[in-house]
Amino acid sequence: MAAMIRKQVYVEPRQEKLLKALAKELGLTEAELIRRGIDRGLEGVAGLRPDPAAWQKVERYIRGRMLKRRLKGKRRWTREELYGR
Repeated sequence: MAAMIRKQVYVEPRQEKLLKALAKELGLTEAELIRRGIDRGLEGVAGLRPDPAAWQKVERYIRGRMLKRRLKGKRRWTREELYGR
């Protein structure tokens, strides 16, 4: 893990509630979610403005996959196919 620098931030009660719920849901620490949020926010500073609609679509897909149980039956692909070997 990269060296960390301690920072203190103030969040609104609404943000704290959302942060705690999402951290629990994703199995991440609140600090990790904050770091990811900072990275996301700083992408725009570098001129790489993410498309909010595209991110929402990706997040919906990921959340949907997380909610699904393991697939039943045999998979239709091989590791070699995935890696193009």
